[in-house]
Amino acid sequence: MIAIKKVLVPTDFSEPSEIAVRYAKEFAATFKAELHVLTVVEENAMVYAWTSPEGVPVSLANLRVEMEKNARDHIDRVLSDDERRKFNAQLVTLVGSPFVEICRYAKAQNIDLIVMGTHGRGPIAHMLIGSVAEKVVRKAPCPVLTVRTPEHEFVMP
Repeated sequence: MIAIKKVLVPTDFSEPSEIAVRYAKEFAATFKAELHVLTVVEENAMVYAWTSPEGVPVSLANLRVEMEKNARDHIDRVLSDDERRKFNAQLVTLVGSPFVEICRYAKAQNIDLIVMGTHGRGPIAHMLIGSVAEKVVRKAPCPVLTVRTPEHEFVMP
């Protein structure tokens, strides 16, 4: 029998990520597993945002602090207090390349299953920037379930 003790759901707070969170919660509930919710503040995003819309230079240190704070505020809303207790949830914010940090975290925490949404970018965007989900599927140390939008709805017994 396969034992799923730890489920990881990376999120960027998009609709596909919200759907993946629903799936991850179902897996965690079914297997009585710990749920890890991870968001990654993309380091490259800070490089592109080095000036404000008004053209005034922005401190990269301040920008990073602000982006991390914003990510932590969002991740705190992913699960209710009851869900945090029920799933012994870990809410984690990291900085770096999303697919690298997701795979690194999964390995370090001995994650048994990663559940993540896919964005369904067009072929040109996919060719230029790739897919985080695709890279995670190729590099993850554990199985990865990808969830598309619209997803297959759960059938309640």
